[in-house]
Amino acid sequence: MTDSDLAEVAAASRRGSLLPLTLAIAAVVVLVDQLTKHWAVNALAGIPARHVFWTLQWNLSFNSGMAFSSGRGLGPIIGIVAMMVVIFIVLSVRSNRSRIVAVAAGLVLGGAVGNLCDRVFRGDGWLHGSVIDFIDFQWFPIFNVADICVNVGGAMFIIWSLLAGRKQGSPS
Repeated sequence: MTDSDLAEVAAASRRGSLLPLTLAIAAVVVLVDQLTKHWAVNALAGIPARHVFWTLQWNLSFNSGMAFSSGRGLGPIIGIVAMMVVIFIVLSVRSNRSRIVAVAAGLVLGGAVGNLCDRVFRGDGWLHGSVIDFIDFQWFPIFNVADICVNVGGAMFIIWSLLAGRKQGSPS
């Protein structure tokens, strides 16, 4: 172990767990996601798509499936997988020392919980609810704030893993 490696380990141990940061980001994501979905249901129900600018429009849609409306009717299975993802992220981040990972995990966690809330509370039975989507570019599947956060957080994880692997692979 080099001196720089020892310094990095020492700095990481002084920082402590970043789980509170992850949970705070997730809470903000869930709040914003649920508020925007509440707005969409109340403002867009029963009306045609509302043009915003360029190809962007607000267009209320209910998705009982998964990404890009595939897997319709698999809500309970998707909900259980989402719960497992939430548990995995919380357990994995407890000992994490990277702020980028904490932020990425918070975004993915918040997005997963936001869409899971729809499946639990917006349906006829437990996990039979549909996810509310309303952001529509007309050339891309309709999505919501939770979807944005899951994708941005996932991209951050990929970039971090590529950069971390590159850093570990470089000669000292």
